[in-house]
Amino acid sequence: MGNGTSIGRVRGLGSAHSGATNWIQERFTGLASMIVSLYLLFSLLMLPALNYQTVRAWISHPLPATAMVLFVVVNFWHARSGLRVVIEDYVHEAGAAFAANAALNMAAFAGGAFGVLSIIRLALGA
Repeated sequence: MGNGTSIGRVRGLGSAHSGATNWIQERFTGLASMIVSLYLLFSLLMLPALNYQTVRAWISHPLPATAMVLFVVVNFWHARSGLRVVIEDYVHEAGAAFAANAALNMAAFAGGAFGVLSIIRLALGA
C-alpha cells in the first residue's frame, strides 16, 4: 500500500484526482436533463393540439420558455462533457486532442446558442 514505484513518484505519474468532478458533473447534468425532459414531455402532452400555433402560444409563457432554455443548455453541456471524456480516452496526440476539444467546444457553444436564441425568438413572438 505505497505510493507506487519510486520512478513513478519522480515522474509524477499516477492519479490526477480530477475524475470525480467530471463524473459528478455528468450525473448532475443527466439528472437535470431527465427532470426537465419529463416536465416538457408531460407539459406538451397536456396541450390540446400539437400544431405550430398551439406550441408557439405555449412557449410564449415564461415557465415553458425557461424550461426549454434549460433543456437546451443542460443537454449541450451533458453532451460536451461526455464527448470530452471520449476525446481524453482515445485521442493521444496533444495537437489532435487540442483540435478535437476546440471543435467540440465550438460546436457545443454554437448549438446551444442557436437553440437558446431560437427559443427566445419564439417566446417573444418574433
